[in-house]
Parts: sequence; C-alpha cells; structure tokens
Amino acid sequence: MTITKTKSAMALALLFATSAAQAEGQISIAQQFGIGYLILDVVRDQQLIEKQGKKQGLDIKVDWRTLSGATAMNEALLSGALDVASAGVPPLLTLWDRTKGRQNVKAIASLGSMPNYLLSNNPAVKSVKDLSDKDRIAVPAAGVGFQSRTLQIETAKLFGNADYKRFDKISVSLPHPDASAALIAGGSEISTHFSSPPFQYQALEHKNVHKILSSYDVLGGQATFNVLYTTQKFHDENPKTYRAFYDALAEAAQIINADKNKAAETYIRAEKSRLPLPLVQKIVNDPEISFTVSPERTFIYAQKLNELGVLKNKADSWKDYFFNEAWQNPGS
Repeated sequence: MTITKTKSAMALALLFATSAAQAEGQISIAQQFGIGYLILDVVRDQQLIEKQGKKQGLDIKVDWRTLSGATAMNEALLSGALDVASAGVPPLLTLWDRTKGRQNVKAIASLGSMPNYLLSNNPAVKSVKDLSDKDRIAVPAAGVGFQSRTLQIETAKLFGNADYKRFDKISVSLPHPDASAALIAGGSEISTHFSSPPFQYQALEHKNVHKILSSYDVLGGQATFNVLYTTQKFHDENPKTYRAFYDALAEAAQIINADKNKAAETYIRAEKSRLPLPLVQKIVNDPEISFTVSPERTFIYAQKLNELGVLKNKADSWKDYFFNEAWQNPGS
C-alpha cells in the first residue's frame, strides 16, 4: 500500500510539473483585487492577449487566477504553478534580490502609478512624527508589504536609517476592507491605516478620518504602485507569448486613457464590483493616478531598501530588475 501511495504521489507530481511547465502559446496570470489592476481587467475583458497572439502567429491560451497577497504570489511563481505574478514594487524587489543568479525574477511592466494614503482618525496625529505607542497602524503585510516598506523609508528619513523599523512594532496586519471599516467606525485599537484605492477615497468621505501622508510624498512624486513579474525561464522560453502579453498590456493602457469613464465600467463588470460607478470614475480620473506600463520612481525603492539592508543586491538602474522589453519605453 505504501508503494502504491508513493507511485500515485509521483504520478501526481509529474502531472503537475508537466502542466505547470507552460509551452509557447500558454500563459497563467494571477492578479489581486483593486483598481490598481485595471490594466489587467481590460486585457482580460477584451481578450487582448489572444488578439496580440494572433499577430505573433499564435493561438494563446490564457489561464487567469486570483491570489491574495504577495507571499502567495511569490510562492506560486517560484514553484512553477504560475507564469506571471502581480504585487507592489517592494515585493518584486525582494524576489529579484532572492533569485538573482538562480530563477532571476524580474518585472515585466508597471500596472500604473497610484498613491497610497496613510490615514488617521486620531485628531492629535497630524504627521508621522505624531505617531506613538498608543496608535496602531493597519497594513496588509506588517513589516514587509508595499505600505510597510514605504513607511520604513519615510521613517529612515525622519529618524535615521538605524531606526527605520520604529513603527513596525505598532503595525498590525489587516486586509484593507477590514482596516478601513475599523478606521471609519473608530473605537478600536486601529487609529491609523496605510490605505490604497478605492478604500482611501471611501474613508476620506468621513469627517473623522484625515490624511497624514501620501506614498507620493515619500517618493518625491508620481510613482508605480503595482507591477507584473516573471522568471527568466518563462521570458526566454516563450518569446512570442511574452511579446503578445507585453503588447496587450500597452494596448490596455491606451484603451483606458482614451476613455476613462468607459474603463471604469469595465472595472465594475470584470471585478463584479459593488462600488458605485461615479466613485470608480472619480478614482480612475484622479489626476494623481496614471495608467501606464512604464515604471515610475521604482528605483527609489531599490536604492533605499538596499541602503537599509533589506536588499542584498544593489541595482544600478531600474533596467536591472525589468526585462528588456520594458526598456523601449521611458522608465525610472
């Protein structure tokens, strides 16, 4: 019986390995929820990968998946169960750093630039310097996610590199919907939330919530929020599929920018969102938000996280952790 079980396990492992190792003409993509993934929603809704594949002489089969959190994304990508992952810039850089010289994970494209706001319901907190041990900061992934890394960079600026983790001890891991609800309701330990669209827009409609910091303040201007990334193996072994995917992303960005109100309708349809259309249109049309495949200010994360010792490898430019197809457009 043990031998039978062993053979069955080996057969399943072989089957999984065979299905996970995608051939040219196949691609599996995972995204998370939120307006930061609108480019992918448009790609999926309008079957742009399939369209661009035909230009490459390929009938591309696309496998769309939804995963929550960068940790799950990265594990699926490294195991070969996934071809393309999506997350914030710091999680990408962490994986680039860990896999350099091995799987060589790099970014494919930006999914756009979008500010994240640090919000508070504590009237005494007007800036980061006012945060104390009495406050609790809600973030999706305490200490390691996009919001925490952004706060660490700002903290290093204010208090010195040696103290960059000062606010990790009062940070709490909590999904954006739960954190936003707690902040708006008040009366809980959560007094601060490093939010993201659409939650920050909804929270700021309440008089007891105010903004104390934007990720754009930390980075010196408009900056990439989410990126797509993959392994060197997938990039090199599937050049036509990869090209079709990149061109589909670029086409989706053009479609969004040509008619943002229509793109908002696509978001609600694709995500099955219950958000009011006027709110989504307001967010998509916000001048602070840019839907572009070109990376903006990502190199600041690479520099600062290396300086703080989070990243062991030092990048010389943004091109070190982006595949060459992205180099055709301006970047930073």
